[in-house]
Formats: sequence, structure tokens, C-alpha cells
Amino acid sequence: MNRLHVLSPGLQTTVQDLGRFGYAHFGISASGAADPLALRAANLLVGNAENAPALELTLNGGEYSFDQPTLIALTGADFGSGLPLWQPVQLRAGEVLRCPRATHGARAYLAVRGGFAVPLVMGSASVHVMTGVGGRPLRAGDMLDIGDAAVRLPRKPARGFEKYTPPVPERTASLRVTAGPHAREFGEELYRATYTVSEESNRMGIRLKGAPLAAHAGQMVSEGVPLGAVQAPPDGQPIILFVEHQTTGGYPKPATVISADFWRLGQLRPRDRVAFERITLPAALELLRDQEEWLYSL
Repeated sequence: MNRLHVLSPGLQTTVQDLGRFGYAHFGISASGAADPLALRAANLLVGNAENAPALELTLNGGEYSFDQPTLIALTGADFGSGLPLWQPVQLRAGEVLRCPRATHGARAYLAVRGGFAVPLVMGSASVHVMTGVGGRPLRAGDMLDIGDAAVRLPRKPARGFEKYTPPVPERTASLRVTAGPHAREFGEELYRATYTVSEESNRMGIRLKGAPLAAHAGQMVSEGVPLGAVQAPPDGQPIILFVEHQTTGGYPKPATVISADFWRLGQLRPRDRVAFERITLPAALELLRDQEEWLYSL
């Protein structure tokens, strides 16, 4: 059996798929890949189903080897591996894959043909870091079995598809948002300011520092909250709910990051800068359609 050997685990390397759904009423958020676009692309490039378990590397990626020749794909941020991104790459048996650190962006995804054969918890292989549901981050000496769940031949990115190119993380991210449920209670502060990503950010929430939003005058009853919601806590410093967010919250929400920009959230790192751009729901749907067309051209 082919196995991946963890020689060095990096800062925080976890097994992720697209998450576990249907458990929010138990207080369990979906979790899953912080950059779902990169995870889906990596799997499609090696011939897996897009939801196959892959590795999410964060800031410092670590070192890995395989018992047998293995077809892999690396997507997302460039971690200095020296291998081409966004295309299948054949590794030799015993060859060491080194991903020292991300130069731009925060996360890369390592998919292997056949996927990782790991147990599912509530239908998902994703590690929920904050609670330990689904496992824990990898440690040196860990081994992961390689499965046989490939569903098609490996592919290379389509040529000439100019409408949407592979995303490149930026140090200043423009996040497009639609109006949140409490947008009328806020002015234009959110769209006039540029914010800095706080080092206190984690997979629960991306905390921003900058011009404070106006405080909400009344008391709110807790309500369900979605991934990408922009919350305004009492200090006015925005929090973007991330993949391990709480399932309910009592802070007002002036905006929600569009689905087509979820990958940008996954690539934010401390001290990156963020600006918000308000768009309409039809425009958000058009951007998502363009993104999906590109993804399925792989």
C-alpha cells in the first residue's frame, strides 16, 4: 500500500475536504477547506472527485514523502516547493516534497491521485481544528494511506480560457460583498476604509483592525449566521466568520462576502490588508458562474 510519510508537519497541516453539512442545529459548523476553490481544483487535476480528502498546508508547509510513485497536484499559495502549481506532477518513490513557506497567501492544497484513505466523521474527513472533531493537525512521523478513489484520468488546466485565470493571492485583498441582514443600520464606513488582518485571526473568524463600524444601539437575539458574514461587535472592529464559525451569533451583520471570494478569505494572512466592495446579488451570481465554468474546464 502506498502511504504518505510526514517528515515535518509544518505550522498547521490538516486533512480537509469540503466539510460536514447538516449539523448546524447541533452547533457544529461545516469546517472544511479554507480555500475550497484550490482544494476542488487540486482534486480535479489528479482525477479525483472534487470532495476527496486532501492536505491543507498553512503558512509553513512541511516535508513529505511517498512509498511509491505518486501523482500529486499543488494549488493555492506558492510554498516554494519548486514544483509547478495548478497541474499534475509525478513524484518518484521516496522523493521528498518540501514546502518551506508561503511567499504570498496563506494556504496550499496537496491532492494525491486516489485521495487519502482516512475515516469519515459525520460524513466528512475534515479536521475541525478548534474542537478536534475529525482528528488533529499532522505531526512528524504520521502516515496517511493513499486510497484508490480516482474517478477519471488526470488533467491539465485548459488553455485559452481567458474569462477566469487561476487565482493569485494578493497582499491587499478586495472582498466583494452583498448587503447583510442589518445593512440599513450602518453607513458607508465599511466601504471607505481599508482594514488589516489581525494576528488573532483563526479558522473561526478573520478579525480586522481599522476604522470602527458604528455600534448597534439595541440588543439582538442570537440568530443563525453563514460563512462569510461580516459581524460588527461592540468595539466596531469587523469580524468575518470563517470556516469553523459559530453557528449562531448576536452581533449585527452589515455585509456578507460572496461565494466567489471565499477562496480569498482562505488566503488571507496576518497583516494583509482588506477592502470591501459592495455588489448586487445578480453580479455575485455571475461571478460564481464564471468561477464554476473555469473550475470545470480542468
